[in-house]
Amino acid sequence: MASILHHHIAIVCLLSYISFSTFNFVSSISSSTYIVYLNPSHKPAPYHTHAAWHAALLQSLTIDPSYHLLYSYSSNSAFAASLLPHHVPLLASHSSTLHIHPDTIVPLLTTRSPTFLGLPPYLSSAPSSNPSIDVIVGVLDTGVWPEHPSFSDAGFSEVPSRWQGKCESGLDFDSSVCNRKLIGARSFSRGYQAAGGNTSAASPRDLNGHGTHTATTAAGSPVANASLFGYASGIARGMAPGARVAVYKVCWTQGCYGSDILAGINGAIEDGVDVLSMSLGGGSAPFFRDPVAVGTFSAIQHGIFVACSAGNSGPTQSSLTNTAPWIATVGAGSLDRDFPAYAQLGNGKQYTGVSLYSGEWNEKEVLPIVYNKGVQVGSNSSKLCLPGTLDSAQVKGKVVLCERGTNARVEKGLVVKEAGGVGMILVNQAANGEELLADSHLLPAIALGAKNGDIIRDYVLSDQNPTVQMSFAGTVLDVKPSPVVAAFSSRGPSTLVPELLKPDMIGPGLNILAGWTKSVAPSGLTADERRSDFNIASGTSMSCPHIGGLSALLKAAHPDWSPGAIKSALMTTAYILDNTGSALHDSASGTQLATPWAYGSGHVDPVKALSPGLIYNTTTEDYIAFLCTLGYTIQQIQVITSSNLTCSHKLSTPGNLNYPSFSVVFGQRSRQVVKYQREVTNVGPAGSIYNVQVTGPASVSVSVKPQKLSFKQVGQKLRFTVTFKSVKVGSRWDAEFGWLTWSNGHNQVRSPIAYTWNY
Repeated sequence: MASILHHHIAIVCLLSYISFSTFNFVSSISSSTYIVYLNPSHKPAPYHTHAAWHAALLQSLTIDPSYHLLYSYSSNSAFAASLLPHHVPLLASHSSTLHIHPDTIVPLLTTRSPTFLGLPPYLSSAPSSNPSIDVIVGVLDTGVWPEHPSFSDAGFSEVPSRWQGKCESGLDFDSSVCNRKLIGARSFSRGYQAAGGNTSAASPRDLNGHGTHTATTAAGSPVANASLFGYASGIARGMAPGARVAVYKVCWTQGCYGSDILAGINGAIEDGVDVLSMSLGGGSAPFFRDPVAVGTFSAIQHGIFVACSAGNSGPTQSSLTNTAPWIATVGAGSLDRDFPAYAQLGNGKQYTGVSLYSGEWNEKEVLPIVYNKGVQVGSNSSKLCLPGTLDSAQVKGKVVLCERGTNARVEKGLVVKEAGGVGMILVNQAANGEELLADSHLLPAIALGAKNGDIIRDYVLSDQNPTVQMSFAGTVLDVKPSPVVAAFSSRGPSTLVPELLKPDMIGPGLNILAGWTKSVAPSGLTADERRSDFNIASGTSMSCPHIGGLSALLKAAHPDWSPGAIKSALMTTAYILDNTGSALHDSASGTQLATPWAYGSGHVDPVKALSPGLIYNTTTEDYIAFLCTLGYTIQQIQVITSSNLTCSHKLSTPGNLNYPSFSVVFGQRSRQVVKYQREVTNVGPAGSIYNVQVTGPASVSVSVKPQKLSFKQVGQKLRFTVTFKSVKVGSRWDAEFGWLTWSNGHNQVRSPIAYTWNY
């Protein structure tokens, strides 16, 4: 759940397709654009145009012109192409090349995550007019604020004829507000109303903000001069700004009802979306009792990619939600952007936190700081700054130290303000670790990690006259180390299927700027009268639509790829090193390294995912065979698959699903052997040869047969078997990790391995 909702709601990410051409997309996303000048005398006579010559030259170097060729300039025998790094020396050494140099562009300033993910500046909001590759992103959430500038349809062609959806009228929502960008808006509230919800809720309008935030993150059009009261300023855009958006309101601040979720998914399938982005979900029920798992299986059967939030119950182990293998389960990490603020104590020591406070403040003013000044003697409630617990006589005109927990972070600041306090230092408890979440507080406030919080608390309690100075530094970029796994991001292992490694990947989810509703303040507090077109929020609700939008880009580049192929590409190309070259850290501790139980295959890298080399393609039939190994009855499986079946085909173990990761569970014998089989498909050049490398703990020996995969053609499938042998007796749920990587010198097709001993 996004923090701005105070953990009341979990959001489902709907992945959608981008609506500009594959030709333009791939050339723009594949690293840098170059201009290549050719010797005109080398033009072969059979080619009547320069364009034909340029295309043939690229093809001769195994560079697909339909993907990479941008322009052909006949006047000077040159062309422009968007090239991957290994393409450049191939062209530079060609006998016809006179000169090659990078194109000079003025990059756009964005909400940071597109740049952080390696996406190039998006130079046009207009998609292709070719309806055959139009991409439609479906978002199940709290609705939409249709007037938001991120839903501008400037430059968009007419809505594709295959679209069967609608724009429904409702309370404060007229069907005319939809356009060629926001092509659908529907509300499903019968389950909510049956549970006592507002009977006037049947409207797609977003009164919460969460839905607008996720939809604009996935596919918002570019908006200049975006910021939250000056913070994170730049040009805001979604991951797939040329995609169409369809919104399905199935959630409210109180939560999302399963009946409404299923109705929304069903509507999205019938309407014709290409991707579902769902930032909702909770608990860990068997798949046949989980409306998200059931509904999304139908989506997968219709070729729709589905991304869902992993949950915000970290860093507790086995806290995941949305763990069905047909779902892309998305955890959260940080960006290389921060909003630093400083607390300098009276003893001269200074501590760094974060803040989004935007009001006036005298940074030179020295103020007294107090802690646990409650109206009730002996109560600990005032430590948490719960409503009605602070003694105004003791906090008036002072800065109050508050601890996280129980009530919302922004509400604590309101409690301090109403009691007469002039500022707040908000410190993490041990469970929150060193993760820093920025909030738009109503008074000057700084959030600090648990370790610094302990130091400041000791100072306030031990000093006879504790004081503090507070200062705010605005927005800082290129923060190191990043990314870092968010402490709130839910963790594995999966309790439903221990042989399935989840989450699948992480994406940006900490302090993300995106669109917001005009119905409520960025803080979400009714007492807050401020309004903004944009807000900064945190949660796996924010990371999910990042993956949804990126999947839309991949679908545009590879229209024939299945949902399983897209997920495989994102997983096997994800990275596990931060921008300092270190292994990814876990913000729950600040110093410890994260594991695949926290980040899955790693942090998504969309540029590499464009050309993954090999894919682990998982089909509907594979998922059915997987379900038949779980001990479910035929009827329970039919609930999920909506089809008659006999389970004539089963996997030997759930871990034998053709998945891009491995989870090995050793049994009760002192030396346990586990064998898994996988099949990979070559999506790289013909003649590719891959060799395998396995790294991991000494407690497990691993053998792979064969150790070399030789692909004669594109699309060829080859199988391999992995044998895992435990050489120790581990304690129950003792865990170690490793990696299996297929490499051909250019592509690194990497899969994480989790080992547990179930005694």
